[in-house]
Amino acid sequence: MRMFNKSNLTVITKNKSRIQRLDNRLINQIAAGEVVDRPASIVKELLENSLDAGAQSISIEAERAGVKRIRVSDNGSGIERNDLELALARHATSKVSEFDDLFRVSTLGFRGEALPSIAAVSRLSLRSRTAESENGWQVTCEGGGEVTAPAPVAYGVGTTVEVQDLFYNTPARRKFLRTESTELKYLDAVIRQLALARFSVELRFQHNERSPWHCRPGVDDASELQRVASVCGSAFAENALRIEHSASDLRLSGWLGLPTFSRSQRDIQHFFVNGRAVKDKTIAHAVRRAYDDVLYHGRHPAFVLFLELDPFAVDVNVHPAKHEVRFRDNRAVHDFLYRSLHRVIADSTKTRLAAPASEDQPTSAPFSAPIQTSAPMKVREQMSVYQQLHGSPQHNAALESISPHAEPVIAKEEGDIPPLGYALAQLKGIYILAENRDGLILVDMHAAHERVTYEQMKKQMDEHALASQPLLVPVTFSVTQGEADLAGENCQQFTEIGYELTRMSDETLAIRKVPELLKDADHAQLIRDMLADMAEYQTSERAQDRINELLSTAACHGSVRAHRILTVAEMNHLLREMEQTDRADQCNHGRPTWKQVSMNELDKWFLRGR
Repeated sequence: MRMFNKSNLTVITKNKSRIQRLDNRLINQIAAGEVVDRPASIVKELLENSLDAGAQSISIEAERAGVKRIRVSDNGSGIERNDLELALARHATSKVSEFDDLFRVSTLGFRGEALPSIAAVSRLSLRSRTAESENGWQVTCEGGGEVTAPAPVAYGVGTTVEVQDLFYNTPARRKFLRTESTELKYLDAVIRQLALARFSVELRFQHNERSPWHCRPGVDDASELQRVASVCGSAFAENALRIEHSASDLRLSGWLGLPTFSRSQRDIQHFFVNGRAVKDKTIAHAVRRAYDDVLYHGRHPAFVLFLELDPFAVDVNVHPAKHEVRFRDNRAVHDFLYRSLHRVIADSTKTRLAAPASEDQPTSAPFSAPIQTSAPMKVREQMSVYQQLHGSPQHNAALESISPHAEPVIAKEEGDIPPLGYALAQLKGIYILAENRDGLILVDMHAAHERVTYEQMKKQMDEHALASQPLLVPVTFSVTQGEADLAGENCQQFTEIGYELTRMSDETLAIRKVPELLKDADHAQLIRDMLADMAEYQTSERAQDRINELLSTAACHGSVRAHRILTVAEMNHLLREMEQTDRADQCNHGRPTWKQVSMNELDKWFLRGR
């Protein structure tokens, strides 16, 4: 043995020993390190077992955040007497029986590692009863030792697992646990996340003999949304868009937070693949791309999404704790997610405004002011009243794109009022006030016109191929051989955005044409970044992002400025443009463009009906 000291660091080197078999208890404790790191991970494994057993009601009890005691009871199918001891043996499971089953895993658990790993670092009691059995049976195990013989107990159909004194036999690992309040937060987060995995299952959580949470089953869209609200908060439920979309063998459903409901942290991001909560870089990238152009820099979207696909198309046997998955066709899943979410966000204004007015919304008299209307006035009348209030409007060159030469179509009946209604007035040269069927609409005219202009520019660019500019002297730069191969495989993607690349050698590329809009960019670095994205996600939008930045800047400078007087006709035309524009809920920088104030809200302000 050799020892040396350096900067108070002692390193000990032992002579190499012979290969030997490890003791079963030591094997179980090592395996436990992959599955059990804190009480929350135990609850996750036990809850997944209950869900796989078909439980419709699950109760979770914990003391001292689960360090002292965890008890999970369910009304699932139960475990037969002769299988109880086997349930605490490693690599024993009812969910996988042959090799091919690993490629079509449809259950949350399948490794047969959870219970023996938990038993290795605690005092565990397991009791269960099947519907065919006259009574229940119980086995116990301490610290990974021998499992006791099944003993009869009075018990209903289902299973209860009780875990006491976590890490009592591995004190070094117990020292890594946090304070009770911190561990309780992890525990609560796991329970709430799994509550989203099965809407039909009732969940009860009790901590230190107090009942902080009861999650009732979701049986329809309304009760499912209530359950989402109980997990993610009512604010998310009020600011979420429902999504249901399918293509080929892929189906996506759930709720997508409005861009204006962005978060500073990724604290409301729940994604489930075939009912399994996962974190995956392909998924994360697709969701992030779907929110392009609509979020502040550094903000994060909120969502609860469920992806369903053939179990054969996804490998869940990637991570011991089953947090990660691997898709057999990453590109197809990425594109499906991106297109589905991108379309929902693009149509967010139309979706929100298309909802029917609330039936319990009281009817109110029209506004009493110099401008009064029970139905939209003709444009000339609106302009006449507006001029009386503000004087003659001044011409603004930036408004040419929204100033109609013909009068817009005027609704004859209230049911024909367009979603954003009709303009009433302009406030301080910044906001447009409009009346729609539900009450008052407030519009930030610069932010709204900026989005309209930006989307029009992007649409024009999509309809016409991007112009390329040949370089007098090609730009050559070095890459790895793998990157050069990738560039050749994706040459069409580079061509579509205006680049022409030539491979000069195994590790050299030459740029012969560049997009005109990006003529001043660092092209070599941009290409390298795109190739890195392609290696990671099979696609890259970096060049398009740079182009969109330029278009966004141009749209901002070309949009109507604050403190400019608009005619009523101009205001109405802008409202109609917003109704037909994708992502019109927010400007290019992520700020909201309009706000609805319902008659209910207005009545509350003025205490009407009291």
